[in-house]
Amino acid sequence: MGLSLRNGDYVPDGTGGLRRTEGREALLEQVLFRLTARRGTFPFLPELGSRLWQLGQLPAARRQSAAEQYVAEALAAEPGLTVEQVILTESGGGRAQVTVGLTWQGEALSVTVEVS
Repeated sequence: MGLSLRNGDYVPDGTGGLRRTEGREALLEQVLFRLTARRGTFPFLPELGSRLWQLGQLPAARRQSAAEQYVAEALAAEPGLTVEQVILTESGGGRAQVTVGLTWQGEALSVTVEVS
């Protein structure tokens, strides 16, 4: 069980507290956080986050394999989670989407993050 995050902020529950998540929803929020947080920006947790933000600095021919590597690094600490597929879709102007297909407890899940 964890606290719900939206756009980096905790989500209020409408009664003065904070919304809690569990199970699949909590896992997906954790995955999104790990993929969007910049790896190395948390001094006491240097392995937290991903390097997806660095994709635009690489030659186009290397971006797909780098996206796969960066996603695997970011999600390695999530128990019971398997990365099945990483799809990089570039939209120009240094922007891209990374869609990640996952398996957790036998269930297929998918998340998409914007990268710039």
